[in-house]
Amino acid sequence: MYSKKFIPLVIVVILVFTSVDAIAAYDNVNATTDIMTTMASEEGADEHALPPVYMVTPFILLLLMIATGPLFYHHFWEHNYPKVAIALGSLTVIYYLAVLSDSHSILHSLAEYLSFIALLGSLFVASGGILLRVNRKATPFVNVVFLLFGSVIANVIGTTGASMLLIRPYIKMNQNRIKPYHIIFFIFMVSNIGGALTPIGDPPLFLGFLRGVPFFWVVVNVWYIWIPTLLVLLAMFYVFDSFNKGNNNNDEEEYTGKIEFKGAKNLIYLGIIIVSVFLDPAVLSWVPSLAPLPFGIREIIMFSVIIISFKRADQEILKANEFDFEPIKEVAYLFIGIFMTMIPALQLIAHEANVHADKLTAGIFYWATGGLSGFLDNAPTYLNFLSAAMGKLGLDINDKAQVLEFVYRDDVYLRAISVAAVFFGAMTYIGNGPNFMVKSICERAGIPMPSFFTYMIKYSIPILIPLFIVVWAIFFR
Repeated sequence: MYSKKFIPLVIVVILVFTSVDAIAAYDNVNATTDIMTTMASEEGADEHALPPVYMVTPFILLLLMIATGPLFYHHFWEHNYPKVAIALGSLTVIYYLAVLSDSHSILHSLAEYLSFIALLGSLFVASGGILLRVNRKATPFVNVVFLLFGSVIANVIGTTGASMLLIRPYIKMNQNRIKPYHIIFFIFMVSNIGGALTPIGDPPLFLGFLRGVPFFWVVVNVWYIWIPTLLVLLAMFYVFDSFNKGNNNNDEEEYTGKIEFKGAKNLIYLGIIIVSVFLDPAVLSWVPSLAPLPFGIREIIMFSVIIISFKRADQEILKANEFDFEPIKEVAYLFIGIFMTMIPALQLIAHEANVHADKLTAGIFYWATGGLSGFLDNAPTYLNFLSAAMGKLGLDINDKAQVLEFVYRDDVYLRAISVAAVFFGAMTYIGNGPNFMVKSICERAGIPMPSFFTYMIKYSIPILIPLFIVVWAIFFR
């Protein structure tokens, strides 16, 4: 039953891959042989002309419709967003194939999308089979501890895993006093900033690890930025929550203080997903490459986990979690459009960043990476600016030895790019995959979530931007 919802999307992905692969064979584009390990490589892009600026229009239009659709034409958007996303994405695909004869960029973006949706989908389904209940009164202090816990474990099971595991018990614990700010701060911390300490925490950091950044470099070089940022957000949340009196009719309710945990077998699935993240030829040389296919062993394992964990899940747990595939379906359709339409924007940004790399300071890298990570996928944004930063020193991002040299020669640029890519993902609903999934789950639970623009104007800009300015002033100015 659930698979029928994804049939149109699967067909589109297959058609895109089939047509692109045929053209790639015709043009003898051999760059596809390393597509899973060179996600931000300029090698394929350099063989083709840059797209004209007007090709950014489909991307801008898609973002505007994501922002305005639920607010101004809700009925149309709810029933047609898959068609809109695929149609706009197809415009970019057709232009690249027919006009630029550039199949490499499409394959490159398709591979990134499949990795993205495999990770999000597998974590979504595996965590959906886990039931966590916290039988405690939702006081401001208890909520702070809960958000701190979620932020810490985001570095172990990823921001997606932590978000999907904790959002439902968080909602249920606060059911008598839930407000939009509860979810916004959850997105800020658990879905984004919390995962800034390890390559497992957030996709851009993992791509840096694949390129040669040492695994423990992040925690060693970011912890002293992460801790005060998180503490400030927790303190702000505590103030917000202290004014929330909730439903006073439930003051007499008795709480046992117990934490109920069911679905322990799904922890095995989560473990498999985390281990499979490292099954990449760039990390382990013995892992076979499936090139020219736009996926690898890692993605096959993750998609298998989706099927197996859902088929073998405890139906009572799924029912208690009100689990369905609508949140991941929405992400899958919208982000196939985003990944395709953002190709011209990323290439133009990468070109300009490399041309003007000698003029870019750590502060500029921080704001440029951050500003774009809020609207573009933060993983390729991270790699594009990392490439530009290395270019300042005459180093090549595709050489692991040179990446290591860059890390230990002057790592302020890498620190600025890493912090910005993760932190600024919280600026919008589309800044990071979990954001949209959390929003969708909350809306289906009856929580009135702010619109795209309201989220920014009322929450992310007034709360996060001043905090990010302080981070810049102290560490990167």
